[in-house]
Amino acid sequence: MTARIEHLTTSGTFELDGGSWEVDNNVWLVGDDEEVVVIDAGHEAAPILEQVGERRVVAVVCTHAHNDHVNAAAEVADASVAPILLHPAEAPLWEMTYPDRQPDGELTDGQTITVAGTELEVRHTPGHSPGACCLYAPELGVLFSGDTLFNGGPGATGRSYSDFPTIVASITDRLLGLPPETQVRTGHGDSTTIGDEAPHRQEWLDRGH
Repeated sequence: MTARIEHLTTSGTFELDGGSWEVDNNVWLVGDDEEVVVIDAGHEAAPILEQVGERRVVAVVCTHAHNDHVNAAAEVADASVAPILLHPAEAPLWEMTYPDRQPDGELTDGQTITVAGTELEVRHTPGHSPGACCLYAPELGVLFSGDTLFNGGPGATGRSYSDFPTIVASITDRLLGLPPETQVRTGHGDSTTIGDEAPHRQEWLDRGH
């Protein structure tokens, strides 16, 4: 049985560089009736845990450590006795939300996380933040892109720890070569496909964001 994808939207604030913005975040669950992986546990633990139910949580995966993507991670992980996984380059951002707690494990490029017989391949895609990662599930034809790639182009790079040339290089080298029909499930907003985004790379470069 192939894993299925479940979606929640949670709401709260994104805070960085002294600013605060109201945001809606996509939370993704991948699994079956027995076990799940939670991707980007943002804002509210209760609805995430309700969606998980009695299933075993293999891991709480953080695509990056901006507060809106991790501020429910500890509560979800503790309640489900699951490890929090994050790329080590995210440590400065992680510590802004969790100064007294470390993630339980690292995400590394090329690593695979298996849930319900389905592999999630970790792709390190820096730019939005130094340790930003995407998860590619070839069996599902789906990429979980965090804040690296959106419907309409790259994630934001105007704040601390981000860089526009780096994110474009990550998207170009690590993502645009995926099959064009690959569904891109994003950290915020609507989904897209690799085929819909790839033709616009030069437009992103021309506009600079």
